[in-house]
Amino acid sequence: MSGDTNGQSSSQAQEIRVRINDDPDFLDPHHATASISFQMILNMFEGLFIPKQDGSLTEGVAESYEVSDDGLTYTFKIREGITFHNGEDLTIDDIMYTFERLMGLAGGEKLSNNFDNVDSIDTLDDTTFVMTLKEPNSNFLYSLTALQSAIIPKSNDGKHNENPIGTGPFAFVNYSPGSSLELKKHEGYWQEGLPYLEKVNFIFQSDDQAAVMNLLANEVNLTGIPGHRVSEVEGNYNVSHQNNNSSLIITFNGDKEPFNDVKVRQAINYAINKQDIIDSVFSGYATPIGSNMSPAMGDYYLDGLQEVYNRDVEKAKELLAEAGYPNGFSTKITVSSHNDIYSSIAQIAVENLKEIGIDVEIEVVEWGIWLERVYSGRDYEMTTIDLTGRPSAYEVLNDYISENDAENFFLFDNEEFDQVMSDVLLESNRDKQIEYYQRAQEILNEQVPAVYIADYQILWGSTNNITGLKSYPFWFHDMKEVKFE
Repeated sequence: MSGDTNGQSSSQAQEIRVRINDDPDFLDPHHATASISFQMILNMFEGLFIPKQDGSLTEGVAESYEVSDDGLTYTFKIREGITFHNGEDLTIDDIMYTFERLMGLAGGEKLSNNFDNVDSIDTLDDTTFVMTLKEPNSNFLYSLTALQSAIIPKSNDGKHNENPIGTGPFAFVNYSPGSSLELKKHEGYWQEGLPYLEKVNFIFQSDDQAAVMNLLANEVNLTGIPGHRVSEVEGNYNVSHQNNNSSLIITFNGDKEPFNDVKVRQAINYAINKQDIIDSVFSGYATPIGSNMSPAMGDYYLDGLQEVYNRDVEKAKELLAEAGYPNGFSTKITVSSHNDIYSSIAQIAVENLKEIGIDVEIEVVEWGIWLERVYSGRDYEMTTIDLTGRPSAYEVLNDYISENDAENFFLFDNEEFDQVMSDVLLESNRDKQIEYYQRAQEILNEQVPAVYIADYQILWGSTNNITGLKSYPFWFHDMKEVKFE
């Protein structure tokens, strides 16, 4: 490849190489849970609705919809002329199959809790799909994007992970574990004229420093870059800032002693130097938070909570003593190797907690092992991770609902929080919804199931002839309108 900073001449095919930190956990969208997976696979799949950059929704596979006056019956008109990547026409049977699979209605296991409130699904004709709820749900439409319910073909049953097929702008070509995920243009895509790119190749590279070198050598066209290396990239490459809308946390296994004691959790919150993490790990490119919500969520965000646990070592020691640990204790923090930031954060936490008598061992494991042991198996004491942003306030906070077995890996259990999150779904008034969501944030700040550190900015470096990159309030490398000029 030539050494020009464009990375691709105009005479070459429209092919892009995008660096990703690690492999997807699943290619089957109904099994995928990791935000890093959706960053890639949302290019292959669509739902009845499509999230927009501002967090609102627009029609996708559903061309239009109506809601009954009692808020229980949703009637969707399915867009005609949509084809799957294998050339088959999307039919109403595929819509039924998708939701029956998610809900476990066809004999298989239930794959999602998002539809527990659905009383029935039905078809009225070849293009009309109906879902009836047991009770109103103000967040229901957000369950109908590819993040939650990607539409997949019935004919591909049993092969959705090895050969994923969707209706999105790009189709699956090849997955090489530890190396890359290759996609190609979906020639029959229903949005006329899109996509522009012929091929998208996601390259897996966990080392941020090596990824910058790959960009400078034009071996990739797009990558995240550490804040302290921006000066090397600026000028010859485009650098853009994206609010991540995620919550970077150090969290605990709430079922294990001593982390089942709120005073221990509060002590750790007072001991951790969050500003040091922001400055050292992110070169200042981050916004402090005080609960599991970022200012990127606008009116739903409750400001001021980020100041409640300003660093106070003496206060931390007092709380530990009150909890029965005047001399501290020993524990372990398990972090994934797929991004350098986790080890860096853990190292700062170790030094901070040593000041209050807590001795912390760092255990670094591969991403797949972290997902299996920590996220799914709950086999850990402490960990650090960033919880992916979501377009809806409900989905940003619902990880902490005690009965959300799939996502509540902190094993947080608070009756008032559960009630607030239940009540908000029945509330149609937006101002009152905001009150509920802000109370939920207060509870998280009071009970501290985690140390809420920051919403850090993602700094993207890209070759300077790329246009059409978009930012969303969740992790998604949307390639649909990207092209080389």
